[in-house]
This record gives sequence, C-alpha cells and structure tokens, in this order.
Amino acid sequence: MKRKTLLVVLVFVIMGCTPKETIEEKSQPNILWIVAEDLSPFIPSFGDSTVVTPHLSRLASEGVCYDRVFSPSGVCAPSRAAIATGMYPIHIGANHMRTGPWFRSDMPQQFIDNYAKGAMPSGITPYEAIPPSEVRMMSEYLRADGYYCSNNAKEDYQFRRSLMAWDDCSNTAHWRNRDEGQPFFSIFNIEVTHESRIWAKAKDSLWVDDNLDVPIPPYLPTTDSAKMDVRRMYSNIKEMDHRVGEILSELEEDGLLENTIIFWYTDHGGPLPRQKRLNYDSGLRVPMMIRFPKKEYALTRDDQLISFIDFAPTVLSLADIKPPDHLDGKAFLGKYKEPQERDYIHAAADRFDESYHDPIRTVRDARYKLIRYYDTEKTMFYPVGYREQMPIMRELHRLKKEGRLTREQALWFREKKPEFELFDTEVDPHELNNLAENPMYKEIQDRLFGELNNWLSSITDLNMMPEQELISSLWPNKTQPITSSPDLSKSTLGKIKIKSSTNGATIGYKIVTDADTTASWTVYKHPIELQEKESIIAIAHRLGFRPSEIVNL
Repeated sequence: MKRKTLLVVLVFVIMGCTPKETIEEKSQPNILWIVAEDLSPFIPSFGDSTVVTPHLSRLASEGVCYDRVFSPSGVCAPSRAAIATGMYPIHIGANHMRTGPWFRSDMPQQFIDNYAKGAMPSGITPYEAIPPSEVRMMSEYLRADGYYCSNNAKEDYQFRRSLMAWDDCSNTAHWRNRDEGQPFFSIFNIEVTHESRIWAKAKDSLWVDDNLDVPIPPYLPTTDSAKMDVRRMYSNIKEMDHRVGEILSELEEDGLLENTIIFWYTDHGGPLPRQKRLNYDSGLRVPMMIRFPKKEYALTRDDQLISFIDFAPTVLSLADIKPPDHLDGKAFLGKYKEPQERDYIHAAADRFDESYHDPIRTVRDARYKLIRYYDTEKTMFYPVGYREQMPIMRELHRLKKEGRLTREQALWFREKKPEFELFDTEVDPHELNNLAENPMYKEIQDRLFGELNNWLSSITDLNMMPEQELISSLWPNKTQPITSSPDLSKSTLGKIKIKSSTNGATIGYKIVTDADTTASWTVYKHPIELQEKESIIAIAHRLGFRPSEIVNL
C-alpha cells in the first residue's frame, strides 16, 4: 500500500455556528474518541479485507489513516495510564498489570481483597500508582478550560480516576448531557473486541459466516478450534463497527459532525495468543483514524511514528491549550504541534496479573525493533490465568504436549530468552527471525541499543524496582496517603479562596443552594464569588492518594 506523509498545519474553521456563539466557542472544536479494545490493524482500511467494516471504512475515506501508532504497553491498564496522563507507564510506576481493581471507581474493600487473591502474585497487595505531583489526567485540563468531558465508561488507569477528571463517567455518559453550546471531549469505549469476548461469546451467533476463511498468523495453530476463535475475533470486529455507526449517527442527528474531530483507535494490539501483553508489533501496533471537520485531509495516510503518550498533548493542542512541559509525549497536531516528528517509539513489559515480574524494554524506529530481556533465565512464555480460558491457547498447549508445534509456534515456548531480539519489521512483520546475532545488523543494533539507554536514562524507570519496594515507597507501611482537606477562606474582596497543602492536588468545588450535591465537581481555578443563599463545598484529590474529606463553608 502506497503511503504519503501528511504534513499538518492545522487551522480549524468551525462552520455552522450561530451568531450567538462567541469567538471562544468557535475556536474550540468538539473532540470525540471512539476506542475499541484489544485489536491490531485487522480491518480493510489497514490492509485486511477478511470482513467488511462500512462505518470504519467511511471514517477512512473521510479522514486520515495513521499507519504507525503504538502503545507503550501491550495491555490495557498501563496503556490507559499513558493515554490519560501523557506519561510513560514506567515513568509513573504504572506498568504492572494491574496494580489493583481500579478499572471501576470506589471498589468495596471485600472486592479488593478477593481481587488480590485471584489476580495478583502472592504477597502483592492492591495499591494505586502515584504519579509525580505535577501529573494530571488530561481531561482535567480540558474541564478547567470549559470543556464538557464524558467517559462511557471504562477507566482502568492503574489509579482511581481523579474526582475532577469527568463531568460524567458512567454507562450513560454522553455529550448530549452538556450545557448548550459547550465544547465537549467525549470517549466511548467499545468492549466487544476485548480478549475475553473470544470465549465469553463462544455460544453467541456469529456476525460472519460459520465457515469464513480466516487468515491465521504463522505463530498460531490452524486447527478447527483455533479457526473458530479467529472467526469470533472477526465477528466481534463486525459488531464493533456496527456500534461505531450508531455513535456517528447520533453525532449527525445532533448536527455536530462537521465541528467535531473524531478519533477511532484501539487500546493495544490483538486479543489472540502472542499478541496481547507482548512487545511484538502484534501487541503494540494499533490502527488509528482521525476525521477532521469538513473532511479535511480526506483519504490521506500518515506514516509518522506516534505513541500513546502523544495523545494527551495532541488533544490539548487541538483545544488550543498549551501542553504542560512535564509531559513525556509530544503533540502531533494542532496549534502546539511539535515541528520534529518522532524517530523512535518505546515500550515496556513487566508483571501481568498473577505472573512474576519479567522486565522487558523495547525501542523501535520506522523499520527495525530491538527488544531487551533482562531476565534471560526465565521462560519466554508464562501462563496468565485469564488468557488460559481461550480455546486457541489451549490448542497451543495441546500441540506443545504432543510435540507438534511448528518452528514459528515453538518460538514463544522457548525455555530461556535471548538477551536481545532484533527484527526487520518490513520483511518480517510477525517478528519471527531474530537478527541480533547477525553481524550484518550490528550497526543497527548498536544504534537502537544506544537509543534504548538514552530513553531509560531520561526518565525514572520505577517499574525496574522490586514491586514490594515500589509499594513501600508509595504507600509507607502499606497505608495509602490521603489528600489534605482543602482550606477555604475569604479574600479581602469577599471571594472564596481554596487551597490544599498536598502538593499536586486538584481542587474541586460545588456551589449548592439546597441539599442536592449530585453535580460533578468543578475544577477550581480562581477565587469564587457566592451569591446570597449560596454555599460551597470543596474536595481535594491527588492521583494515587485517597481523596480528602469534603469541606463545607
């Protein structure tokens, strides 16, 4: 497929505005994210025509397809931490999958205790990652700038979401709940393509033919049972595409299509064995499409390297908000777009669920990838109970036991790991032929190894610490720190000033006139003037800390 690089100088002219709308409203586009789960580029717009996806193909025909987008982790919780904060998961101690059951807020203690028994290694208690004090969730910046922010509804950030992150975070969250004329940033997560749906939907009817001929990567078996799991994956893609169509229809019904920037992407690579959780492209590379207002740049392909850590600064840049200097990512669109494209992307793997800590670090340029394994005495494959439920995984175990694995399938089951793997992803897209020992590629390997060291020396890699030490550094005596309650006072002009002594805390407030305090917390920016009969309540919350108690005035 021929690619041409898009050189973006983005100027948004939002059309269809009424005379009552302000200049500020016109300058802030709506931004919609439609996020599928656990999916590599297995759709027609990225070269796989196994099934037809009319709604995704429409987005591709009216927008830009990004061919080199990568997660810094092959699994969801660390990936979402990167997306939400613009930081590498290893930089904020969030790369173990998972730190706890924070995929939904306010989990009861009994659930937390039961989760630890079944989904974490012995001796590791659930904890929240604590990013550096300057780190905020991206949506906090947008809300502070006037955006309505909704998330429907997955969280899974390795820490409980900031209480000030969303106007609505629920299964009913929608841009339609905002104030009239308010710009919005809305996320819709589509879970039907998730790994678990391979086995959970096994008895459901397929959205594809029962005998559909499906492509099987060489590292997977071609038995009837295995093919059925791959058919289920493509069936789930069809179902996901249908949901995308429903969301786009709602946007059109509301007359918002042409002043909304639409992102569609997936949260990491595919759901099948040797895809999810691995640092191969099958686990890290994702498809992404962006549709701009008025079909700007339609039918364009962009092959620059993009990492998930670039999403936060890019969305802020599109919203005309200067990205904070502490972010690891760089904007690839908008007013604050970085002039220099990436030369490399980086990724890491550590612990997955109840398995042991096995640190792996990765660097990739546009063609070559270097993977470094720090513990070569451990096996390449390790069982993860969640994945073992998949029939195709059980097929691999059966074939291994019978001595019938092919060379490509057996690579994943090596008893020891090499220190390095080097792949030419252009000629070896499945990453099956290690070039690390080939002297012809020494210069390339040395260059990538130097870049890997440069990256790791430029950040603090917290996940290289033994996890118990990491927990002790975050939660002394296994006790979670608590955000200090906000202090409310009146200025000389009679306005309410709010502050918290906890460095890095975001402050939220609600102005109430009766007992109803169900509204979302407003992000505090400057002193507040109360009207007669109004009162104010406030709360403070730093990521990874327990929220403060609510203070009334």
